[in-house]
Amino acid sequence: MRPFSHSWTSALCVALAACGPAHQAAAQDASDLPPAGFGSLRQDQVGIRLTTPVLSVRVVPLDEHVTRLLAPDVYRSLRDMRQSRADDIADAARSAGHDSVTAFMVTFFGLQPSVRFNPDELYISSQNVTYRPIGIVPITPRWSENLLDQRQQAAAIYLFEPIPILRHFTLFYGTQSSEAWGESLRQLNVERARVLTRAQQPPPQ
Repeated sequence: MRPFSHSWTSALCVALAACGPAHQAAAQDASDLPPAGFGSLRQDQVGIRLTTPVLSVRVVPLDEHVTRLLAPDVYRSLRDMRQSRADDIADAARSAGHDSVTAFMVTFFGLQPSVRFNPDELYISSQNVTYRPIGIVPITPRWSENLLDQRQQAAAIYLFEPIPILRHFTLFYGTQSSEAWGESLRQLNVERARVLTRAQQPPPQ
């Protein structure tokens, strides 16, 4: 299996990102959402990857301001999976004492046999604030074993308190870090303008 292929990432992804009144600086109002069904971006254009000598980590933001700019089939997969996992996400958020969360799809991929990963070592820094996961909803079986064979993946939905997703942030896993979200934001801004233009065009006869 090829790492992070379109097929399995589309099937596994789920989105949930909302912000309460106390986090208005981090929120994007629903009226600002781009129309669905007109995007063309691939998941690897909005995903962030960190690589260590023994494993790779891929993180995909699951906010609708991002997912609606993906290709229609990918967006539909995210939407459907969100609906199927909504109860698990809501339960995990409530257990952590939060009514609203920002969600990411996180996938660990083994590059060598018998690789251990630590889910708690992944966190985000944005505007001098450090965000650590407040809940994790496992997707793949045996997630809790924290062990991967070569070419094996483990995926889960990470829940954070509301993060300003349309602003630059830094992703950390252990001692590794990535600033790649800055480039993803540039592509999202360009695609958003294109989506708005496509949505205004009359449908083909």
